[in-house]
Amino acid sequence: QVQLVESGGGLVQAGGSLRLSCAASGRTVGISNMGWFRQAPGKEREFVATITWSGGSTFYADAVKGRFTTTRDNFKVTVYLQMNNLKPEDTAVYYCAVKRGFYSGSYYAADEYDYWGQGTQVTVSS
Repeated sequence: QVQLVESGGGLVQAGGSLRLSCAASGRTVGISNMGWFRQAPGKEREFVATITWSGGSTFYADAVKGRFTTTRDNFKVTVYLQMNNLKPEDTAVYYCAVKRGFYSGSYYAADEYDYWGQGTQVTVSS
């Protein structure tokens, strides 16, 4: 089992920034990717970003490319999501997720991930 604890959400005005953190504990050996997803009210959970644990390669959804950056700290087993130039449409509950092993499908598919955090609310006011 892997436990994920997220922090850093909150209320911010449009154009502002927030930094989310997600700390992993438990059986962290074998983690290949850590991803970020979000879910707005009445909408499906959608992919935001992912980072490979060994090489640090990153992939982003088009909606956040150029504004969001994900990084990781292998020693702390923690992943971060720096969100700049936030927009009201970024309002959602943000979740981090862990993938162990290889993807059988795509890195942006939520059902590819094995463990999930509890989520943290991000609200962007206009």
